[in-house]
Parts: sequence; structure tokens; C-alpha cells
Amino acid sequence: MTVRHTTNGGRRRPELAAFLRSRRARVTPVDVGMPPGLRRRTPGLRREEVAQLSGVGVTWYTWLEQGRPINASAQVLDAIARTLRLDRTEREHLYHLAEVPHDPDPETDSLAVTPEVQGIIDALDPLPAVVYNGRYDILATNGAYTDLFEEIPRPAGPWNVLWVLFTVPDTRCPLVHPERELPMMVATLRATYGRHVGEPVWESFVRRLAHASPYFAELWERGDVAPSGSRTKTFHHEEVGEIRMTSVSLAITGMPECRIVVYTPDDEESRDRTALLRARRALTP
Repeated sequence: MTVRHTTNGGRRRPELAAFLRSRRARVTPVDVGMPPGLRRRTPGLRREEVAQLSGVGVTWYTWLEQGRPINASAQVLDAIARTLRLDRTEREHLYHLAEVPHDPDPETDSLAVTPEVQGIIDALDPLPAVVYNGRYDILATNGAYTDLFEEIPRPAGPWNVLWVLFTVPDTRCPLVHPERELPMMVATLRATYGRHVGEPVWESFVRRLAHASPYFAELWERGDVAPSGSRTKTFHHEEVGEIRMTSVSLAITGMPECRIVVYTPDDEESRDRTALLRARRALTP
């Protein structure tokens, strides 16, 4: 049994202890297929029952629930989460309190956009709008966003805007000032990455993109971080010319780290060109 000392565990460990006790108290023996027994003074499961059902030692689990600074692996936390019948949000909370990198299931890592959210971004047309997650995976777009990036080759399946921008030939890049915009996007990515260090999905994405793009690898090594927020960008479209846009990020309730990004024309000329893109789409069979 390994005891560790952390600088920020002083507050998380009591929170972890309280969280485990509260989750244990709400699970009854019947919930997990055990006989209820007599004279139970403990609401819900006993500590030794959680340990037995999770396949861990009673002493180890007791120490964990007491908030002692002991190591917990992802596999053990998963077993405890199943025993305590934690949902996805509770499971992530458990990982954060235990200071263990959380490896989300692939199905939950790319959250599905609800019809309501899709309806919102569709209603924003002719303003380009997109739903990104923390890695800049594109979860949904409206027609105006597709118009803006129609000259970029898109994969048949899910796509990631960072991957596209860093691997597309310079002559096909829609950003007029990539030397300014790309470093900011990487800094925003790294700020989110800080909450996912060690997670295989994130580590694989960063490693693969760094291998595919030396420029991304260079920017990543700088270690810059920046929050997501309003930006002014200039896009080049071969048919209509330059379009200056201001982006605004909007959080989405129930979709952690996902955001709607809406692009608003920055001047009258850009507004006219955006409208022209929509008109061209309407004429396309």
C-alpha cells in the first residue's frame, strides 16, 4: 500500500472521503444483489461490503474513504464506481478528487449534439456556427460554416479542425493570418489539455498531430496556454474573397468543455460576402 503526499490533496482528500460516504449511503444491499440482513446501523452499504464487491482490501478502501493520501488506479476506481452505481458525471468527479487521469469511454468522449442544439445553430444561418469539444473535434455545423470552409477537403467521418488546419497545404488554408491564429488555437487546446493529462485519447491525439505537423509540434512545445473566447479572424474564400469575422464562444449546458462558436461579420463588406455564400448555396442543386 503506497502513501503519497501531494500539494493540492489537502482539500481534495476530505472532499473525496465525503463523496464516497454519501454515495455508499444511498446504495442498499438489495441494489447490488445482497440480502438486506438485520440490525443494520449503517445507511446503505458497509465499507467492507463495498470493498468486497469492488475486489479491494477492506483496509485500503477504509483508508481511501478516510481521505488518506493513498494511490488509487483507474481500474480500482472503475470497480468502486460500478459498485456505488455512479453515473458518468459522478465517475468523472471521483477521478478528479482522487487525482487520477480520467479516460472517458469513446462513446461519451464525443458527446452527441441534441436536436435542440442543432436547431439553434441552424437558426443562426447565415452566421457560421459550429459545436466544438475541448479538442476542437467538430460535433455539429450549420450550412454557413460549411460554406466558409467548403474549399477544405473533409474526411468522410468525424473531423477535427486543428487536424485539418495543420495538415492542409498552405495554399488551401482558409486563415489569412495562420501565423497569428494557429498559435492561439494551440494555446487554447493546451489549457483544456491540462485537465486531461495522461488520458489515452488526448495523449494519442497530441502525439499523432505532432507527428503529422512539425509546426504543431513546435507550438505545442512552447507550452503557451490561453482561454477560449472572442477572436477576430480573417478568412479567405476563393469565390468571394476575404471575410473578416468575430467569433464568440457559448457554453452548452450538459456538454462539459463543448461550446457553440458563432462567427459574426466584422464589417459591411464581410456581411455582404457572407450573404453571397448563402445565395450560392441556395442555387446549388
